[in-house]
Amino acid sequence: MKDYKKEFIDFLVEANVLKFGDFIAKSGRRIPYFINAGEIKTGAQIRRLGGFYAKAYTEGLGDKRTVLYGPAYKGISIAVSAAQALSEKGLDLPFFFNRKEAKDHGEGGIFVGYVPKPGEEVVITEDVITAGTAIRESMEILSRLEGVKVAATLIMVDRKERGRTQKGAMQEIEEEFGFPVYSIVDVFDIIEYLEAKGGMGEDINRIRDYLSVYGAAE
Repeated sequence: MKDYKKEFIDFLVEANVLKFGDFIAKSGRRIPYFINAGEIKTGAQIRRLGGFYAKAYTEGLGDKRTVLYGPAYKGISIAVSAAQALSEKGLDLPFFFNRKEAKDHGEGGIFVGYVPKPGEEVVITEDVITAGTAIRESMEILSRLEGVKVAATLIMVDRKERGRTQKGAMQEIEEEFGFPVYSIVDVFDIIEYLEAKGGMGEDINRIRDYLSVYGAAE
C-alpha cells in the first residue's frame, strides 16, 4: 500500500470518520464499517481531508480545469476543502453546492456558489459510494444545468460492492453516466491496514463476510 493511503486511513480512524460495527447504509444494506464525513469537525481536519482529495484529483485528472460540486450536506465541506487544497497547488477551481430546498427569495435557485456555464465540466465530490444511490441523485440535480457535463466523481473509499447488478457500484456509475470514479483508497486497502495493525481479526472477518454477499464480481 502506498504511504499516502495508509496516512489517509490513519486520518479517517483518528478523526472517527471510519468506524467498525453494525450500520445501515443509505442503500439499506447492513454494513460492517461506516464512512461518515460529518465527523470532520475542525479546521486542521478539513484541511487534511482537502489535501487527500486534491491528490486524488491530480492523480485522476491532472491539471484539468473543472468545477467542483459538493452535494448537500457532507459533500459541501469536501468540495470547499478540495478547492482550497488544489489552489495551493496552483490549480484554482470554482466550486458550488445545492440547497436541499430551492430558495424563493433573494437570488433564488437551488445552487449556491459558482454556477457552471454550458460547455463546462463538473467533478462531484462525495464521501463514499455503496449502491450508487447518492450519485444518481446528484446526476438528477445536475441535469438542471444545460450543457454541463460531469467529468468525474471523487470519493474517499471504493467499497468494492455490487450495485444494482453483479457489477461494482462504481463500475455501474461509470458505464451508466460515462465518467470515471476515483477513490483515495478501497476496502482492500482497509483490510490490509487492519491486518498490519493486528488484533482486528473480528472486524476483518465481518468485512470479508459482507463482501462475500455484496462484493462486486471481478
